[in-house]
Amino acid sequence: SSRLCPSALRVFPPRCRAAPSAGLFAHPLAHRAAATAMGRKPIVGGNWKCNPATLKEATDLLAKWEGSTYDKDKVEVVICPTAVHLPCVKDKLEGMGIMVATQNVSNTGMGAFTGEWCADHLVDFQIGWTLVGHSERRTKYGETDAITAEKVKKCQEKGIKVIFCIGELLEEREGGKTDEVNQRQLKAVLPVITKWEDIVVAYEPVWAIGTGKVATPAQAQETHKAIRDFMRKEIGDKADALRIQYGGSVSPANCKELISMEDIDGFLVGGASLKADFPTIMAACAA
Repeated sequence: SSRLCPSALRVFPPRCRAAPSAGLFAHPLAHRAAATAMGRKPIVGGNWKCNPATLKEATDLLAKWEGSTYDKDKVEVVICPTAVHLPCVKDKLEGMGIMVATQNVSNTGMGAFTGEWCADHLVDFQIGWTLVGHSERRTKYGETDAITAEKVKKCQEKGIKVIFCIGELLEEREGGKTDEVNQRQLKAVLPVITKWEDIVVAYEPVWAIGTGKVATPAQAQETHKAIRDFMRKEIGDKADALRIQYGGSVSPANCKELISMEDIDGFLVGGASLKADFPTIMAACAA
């Protein structure tokens, strides 16, 4: 069977085992219209991670975004600043029609948990979103599948919307375990989710984050389709309305082709969300 991975990416073996169907490359507007009809409004997340260095840099960045033109009715945008910057930029972002999220949330409630903040605090500060399960939390800070499930459960109880991150490491991809890893991470949270409208899944091929390497649109689409097919078996028709973001080195240069794929409903963007041209990605999803 044909391979979808170009020579430049052969270091990252494709999980694909068959050539894409002709429908994979149908007109992007047709795919987007079909997804929207199922309730899948595109959503773009910007994860600032532990950046920028100063509050002035953060406010200067937002000043550069002001006046950007994109149809705010056709795309949701959520920015995840650092915990210390978030209260200072929240009003400015919301004034631009952009929502804010924390990059993490505790799996506990309030109490003697030094260094944590919980879902109750997000409710109090009117922060409607959080990330859970980002690969850096999983690989650098020991966040297990069980912990992610506890965090999602707390958020579901408090009405906090979650961008739930899944994805495979390089060695897992090379071992042909992409689907196995994604399904394992998803299975952990299935029992605690009752409000699927409050969940967005972000597929992050860990080997592509911050490396400049990006899955081809066909590779990304195949994995996204596999995720949706799995979720359809688990939750039925709700899977058709579940939004699945792609999160591997997305940039203004590749976003238009990626968003044209049938099962890609937006992006979780890292480094590119700290740049003046980030609104280009928002506009591509609103086209």
